[in-house]
Amino acid sequence: MNDVLLQNVIRNFINYLPYAMGAVFVVAVALRWAIYYTVKRHEWFARQFEMKVHKFLDSEENKKLQNASFYVLCKKLFEKTFYEAFAVRDRNSAQNKDHVMSTNDRIFLVKQGCAWLVKDTLKQLRYLKWSKETPKLQHITRSTLHHNPCFNKVFGVLPMGTVNDLISILPGLFVVAGILGTFLGIKGGLVQLGGMDVGDLERTKTIMDSFLHEIGFAMASSIMGIAFSLALHVINTSLSPERVYTSLVDRFENAMDLLWYRSDNNVIPEGTTKFDENKDPHEALAEEALNIEILKSQKDGYQAA
Repeated sequence: MNDVLLQNVIRNFINYLPYAMGAVFVVAVALRWAIYYTVKRHEWFARQFEMKVHKFLDSEENKKLQNASFYVLCKKLFEKTFYEAFAVRDRNSAQNKDHVMSTNDRIFLVKQGCAWLVKDTLKQLRYLKWSKETPKLQHITRSTLHHNPCFNKVFGVLPMGTVNDLISILPGLFVVAGILGTFLGIKGGLVQLGGMDVGDLERTKTIMDSFLHEIGFAMASSIMGIAFSLALHVINTSLSPERVYTSLVDRFENAMDLLWYRSDNNVIPEGTTKFDENKDPHEALAEEALNIEILKSQKDGYQAA
């Protein structure tokens, strides 16, 4: 009885193993893409910030700026990057009257993750002690990303590091599962060979045909395991979040390093408002443009006097 039950369990395991590996493969690819997309979108924000920093350093505003505060420069450029980046996207969605939150924000929490990144980074930058030596800005960036719930969790639920590690070892597990299915199939077939009777050729032929059929099906498990392993290995290499994460951290660090070299202190002026990610981007950008024009007119007035 136990042998029959064991044989049924092994047979069902072998029969459903290829379908199970296929389902795991599909889920793994979907999660890998979600992780890659989440990191890629934050890297996109880092590239936007880096562009704003370079543009500022090449501008006339930078040349005329005196006694620059590192925190004020970072806050200004972080806010400008955030408002401009999402103002363009929101402008494209303005035709939708029922638009409340984009699909990316609902599923991948892109805007929320970037807002958290800006707020947490600024919170840590304000306590930096000014010196001629460059602080460890890379550590600040890594710590901010590590504690960002919208960045280090897939869909805000699944821990990204754990899921990514599991997907990385799946190619090897596919091969092991396929080989295991093959060996179990061979074992089940060998048990059937014990019932052969050399004197009954018809029964012997039936048993041999069944044995070869099970061995062939069991070998298919190894073939599919190897195929899934190779395919997932290629996908993991192509959609490498580690490579994008390194670029993300480097871009933030290099951009803030340049601002640190440009700054004269890290004084926080009184009345400095906190970053508000819920503020209307168009209003914030218009307010900044107005302040720049007022500053220019004041300088022109002083020069004329």
